[in-house]
Amino acid sequence: MASVKTAISIQEPLFRQVESLADSLNISRSRVFALAVEEFLERYKNQQLLDNLNSAYDDLPSPKAEEYLHKVQKQHRHLVEGEW
Repeated sequence: MASVKTAISIQEPLFRQVESLADSLNISRSRVFALAVEEFLERYKNQQLLDNLNSAYDDLPSPKAEEYLHKVQKQHRHLVEGEW
């Protein structure tokens, strides 16, 4: 896969931490940044998926509708009582 060079600006303390981590892992600073971005994107995609799922299942009846449904169920039970 082709690589693209880019320049970023970060605070010096963060740069030092990245440099230290790269040395500890015996990988380049560029690889540390690439891994961090890959993880960030994966988390972002997962959050988007979770938000979409929550939105899809967020169609529960309102408390007022729940109360009405409960009353209707009770009335229905009373009407059919003894018929079955």
